[in-house]
Amino acid sequence: MSEHHVVVVGGGFGGLQLVNGLKGAGVRITLIDRRNHHLFQPLLYQVATTILSTSEIAWPIRHLYADRPEVTVLLGEVNGVDPQAKSVSLRSGMVLNYDTLVLATGATHAYFGHDEWEPVAPGLKTLEDATTIRRRVLLAFERAEVESDPAVRDAYLTFSIVGAGPTGVELAGIIAELAHFTLPKEFRNIDTRKTRVVLIEAGARVLPAFAEELSAYARAALEKLGVEVLTGTPVTQCTVDGVTVGETFIPSRTIVWAAGVQASHAARWLGVPADRAGRTIVEKDLTAPGLPDVFVIGDTASVTQENGKPVPGIAPAAKQQGAYVAKVIRARISGKPAPAPFKYFHQGSLATIGKSAAIIDFGRIKLKGWIAWWIWGLAHIYFLIGTRSRFTVAWNWLWIYLSGQHSARLITQRETMRDDG
Repeated sequence: MSEHHVVVVGGGFGGLQLVNGLKGAGVRITLIDRRNHHLFQPLLYQVATTILSTSEIAWPIRHLYADRPEVTVLLGEVNGVDPQAKSVSLRSGMVLNYDTLVLATGATHAYFGHDEWEPVAPGLKTLEDATTIRRRVLLAFERAEVESDPAVRDAYLTFSIVGAGPTGVELAGIIAELAHFTLPKEFRNIDTRKTRVVLIEAGARVLPAFAEELSAYARAALEKLGVEVLTGTPVTQCTVDGVTVGETFIPSRTIVWAAGVQASHAARWLGVPADRAGRTIVEKDLTAPGLPDVFVIGDTASVTQENGKPVPGIAPAAKQQGAYVAKVIRARISGKPAPAPFKYFHQGSLATIGKSAAIIDFGRIKLKGWIAWWIWGLAHIYFLIGTRSRFTVAWNWLWIYLSGQHSARLITQRETMRDDG
């Protein structure tokens, strides 16, 4: 009898936790991802804002499983699943048969029906996104330095961030610090301290998933850094010249989209129900409806908690789901009873605002300010993969904290003054 074959699509937090949980289970695993690296997404914004380099938050997947001969890693993009034939098809034409399939394909940014905004307002989900945003931010200052028209110069020095969730808040805080504290001595024709950072949120407050008191603190901390916070009005247009909020046009040559997510095509591949964001509505054991051999986890799964609220699309949730599915697969193979239905344990929500302010919501316990910032930093360093990454990230943060200098301010495009719009 051949070994049970588990095909895992997606090398994010959920997919890797699942593969790690199946170590020694006596199964053959094929892990497929369209990129060759695992990305520590919570720190992606720090690549976009010149704090960290790409190699400090990403690791080759093959290297992670070099000592696991039962794990085969494939670089490829899945474009379909045949649940009846129990097969996965790749864009390259390869077809893989599975005994158990786990879809951990994540999500991308959503423009709420305005995909034409993407070229001028990139989102932040991949390393490519981060380096694109970093290049645009740095080039904006360079172009402002040589621009003779005051109106155009001001537009280059205006950065608009759409969406005030953790990513938007963190981006706004760091860009403001970069402009107001790191760059002023380096330019001669412009005063980078006059930079406008505008954070736009259609909802009533920033960080709506946090308690109101923490949300209020975050807004006050942002405004102390010089960030303009606009709430209660949605974006109605994005162009190369700027962003329109309601009926108000803001001239801005750099726009970053942090307002929404859209799940992968997993539900469409399987022909099963999905929620409004395209997430597959799964059963209590995280299987797809009517497909007991197919699990869906992470950002591409819609999971409801016992209190009726959805499980948030964050890294700890994906890791818990990956660990749970590994237990289910182990039980099935060994003939043991299945584990109890998946239950999400919320370990707290964290967000940082600049280099010395953060908020943490543990439910009953809520922290803010300098202490929360240190806890936030230690938590992120702990979850990084490898001692080298932990050391380099910690050193970079300490250096920035003491000196105010960002170490990754490199524009890597050859044609540095070419218009990205």
